[in-house]
Amino acid sequence: MLSRQLFRRRPVRLAGVGALAVAMAIVPGVASAGSGKPAPTPAAVVNPDFEDDATGVAAPTGWSEVGQAGASYTEAGGAGGSFRLTHWSASAYQVETLQRVTGLGRGPYTLRASVRTSGDQTAAYLFLRDCGGPQRTITLPRTGPEWWVQIVLSTPVRGGACTIGVHSDGVAGSWLNVDAVSLTPGDAGRVDISGADVSSLKKNEDHGAVYLDAKGRKGDALKILADNGVNYARLKLWVNPADGYSNRTQVLAMAKRAKARGMKLLVDFHYSDSWADPGKQNKPAAWASLPFDELKQAVYDYTYDVLAALRRQHTPADMAQIGNEINGGLLWPDGRWDNWDGMAALLTAGSTAVTAASPHTKVALHLAEGGNNGGHVWWFDNAVSRGVPFDVIAVSHYTYWHGPLGYLQANLLDLVKRYDKDIMVVETAYGFTQEQDDALENIFNPSLQATSGYPATPEGQARALRDMFNVVAAVPGGRGLGVFYWEPAWTAVAGSGWDPADPTSGNAWENQAVFDYSGKALPALKVFGEY
Repeated sequence: MLSRQLFRRRPVRLAGVGALAVAMAIVPGVASAGSGKPAPTPAAVVNPDFEDDATGVAAPTGWSEVGQAGASYTEAGGAGGSFRLTHWSASAYQVETLQRVTGLGRGPYTLRASVRTSGDQTAAYLFLRDCGGPQRTITLPRTGPEWWVQIVLSTPVRGGACTIGVHSDGVAGSWLNVDAVSLTPGDAGRVDISGADVSSLKKNEDHGAVYLDAKGRKGDALKILADNGVNYARLKLWVNPADGYSNRTQVLAMAKRAKARGMKLLVDFHYSDSWADPGKQNKPAAWASLPFDELKQAVYDYTYDVLAALRRQHTPADMAQIGNEINGGLLWPDGRWDNWDGMAALLTAGSTAVTAASPHTKVALHLAEGGNNGGHVWWFDNAVSRGVPFDVIAVSHYTYWHGPLGYLQANLLDLVKRYDKDIMVVETAYGFTQEQDDALENIFNPSLQATSGYPATPEGQARALRDMFNVVAAVPGGRGLGVFYWEPAWTAVAGSGWDPADPTSGNAWENQAVFDYSGKALPALKVFGEY
């Protein structure tokens, strides 16, 4: 993340993902072999692609409408076919387009649809209603007009029928599109990981940071996070940092705290004494002059030592990253992008050390620019062809740097299919204000807010995070593991700045924390518990 502290990134040019935005067909689930239970009946949604009518048709075949006439109609330009459903009006409007689906078996069903929205509606969501339990809803993510995004919503069905639909409470000129609707047996839309990178928490606490829950009660930040649904802690690891934080000793201590709160643990090996990211991958000073074979052994020994120590203290890592945002490699120049054999050897040394020291710990490889399909395919093709062992693909995706959610989801869908690996967003964040709480200019500024489009408010921050979860949860087969929020507890306190070598350095991230400038939990914190 260091380049985020020192430099302003321009939006990247994202290639190779256009065709992937088209909705993917989902095969209805079947009962597992030997289960003895019949599979729930596949749902017969009428006119699921809105292809049975011409453009401009209100209440298309199989669907009905409630609310403002004329604000719901078919229109040319579907996700995969010729037409789509649109909600729009030149004046404020409220409308629902819905369909009662019958002949269903008892059990869970999942609604899946491809959607696009302007993102400025008062409320816009898909719903499952009168299915035998409470209504379920999922907010439509902000996408803009260019990209379709798939979302999913599940509910148990009792009584053989369920109403599916889309609801709009729109301001004048706001719009949404829906297409490729399906209702299939099975439960989806949940993730395993609601994570937080809390690498700077200990340093913040030691310099006087105070944390309050949503009711204003002072408490341990890790407990507040856990109480709101955070179930995974991510900790960066530096070899010999100048300030003594995020080193082996500190990570072992923080691992005890996280595990005591019931959290799982991801250790993020930077293999550096300070920040490693796409703009820099500097060797630790102690390794700077090592010949390549000795450097490779140092990676192995260091990785093994840390993970074995975590096991010995009964706080084993559940996952380990071999490098941080390694689009351009690691431990430059030996493992730089233009020396793939060297990079692969270093990655393999780290990965094999993980398995040797902690056999149940999964290995993740982490790239930035979560929507950059062309770049990611090039990178993973090189890694796979050289036999680098790994279990999980991890990406960073900040919508204000890396593009709309459609870019991200198209890349996730392709990478999962192409490499048969689970995938997760291991870094994201969004600002809740444009005000500053220290003297250092904030990274998230009005220009980046305008690029992303979500308002820089507590509600806008919560919506940005919810949309990110919804997009990852829609990866088929449960292979979208979840989302980590980067440094939600890094509030601005003197002495806890970005530069480990400079105690006077400030924090350019405090307006993206999920605690406000008084230390009180913001609405975004509740989002973790929704998944």
